[in-house]
Amino acid sequence: MKNTLKIILASALITAGAIKAGPALAETPSANFETRVSYVSTADLDLSSQAGQRTLDLRIAKAAREVCGKASDADLVGQNKARQCRHDVIARASGERDALLAAA
Repeated sequence: MKNTLKIILASALITAGAIKAGPALAETPSANFETRVSYVSTADLDLSSQAGQRTLDLRIAKAAREVCGKASDADLVGQNKARQCRHDVIARASGERDALLAAA
């Protein structure tokens, strides 16, 4: 999978606040975690060009939206958590992105 960037999100980022807020929960925290993965294909991109790099960034942002989900318009706390999740996912993916661009 040389031409693919793998975006992984353990839902710990999303559910950590809920777990901390509910210490009386009898379940272990690991029972509430799930892992979401999104693959970003780069095989068709010329990463040495600005257009290719822009397209990669758009694909990474889309993958972050997919793995982080979207909160209801009425749920401001959920919207903030989803926004923070997207920010964290993109930040984690930036190292792999930079390595791809350096190799291009």
